[in-house]
Amino acid sequence: MNLVPHIGPVAALIAGVLILLIPRLLNYIVAIYLIVIGAVGLFGR
Repeated sequence: MNLVPHIGPVAALIAGVLILLIPRLLNYIVAIYLIVIGAVGLFGR
């Protein structure tokens, strides 16, 4: 079972809920998301 394709939608859902609850987290969520996506792109293959 490959769980990697499910990370994007789950991360987007969690980020959306957090942004609705605490809008000030937007900058941190975007920064963390970009770092994670970049790291997966570089080291995941």
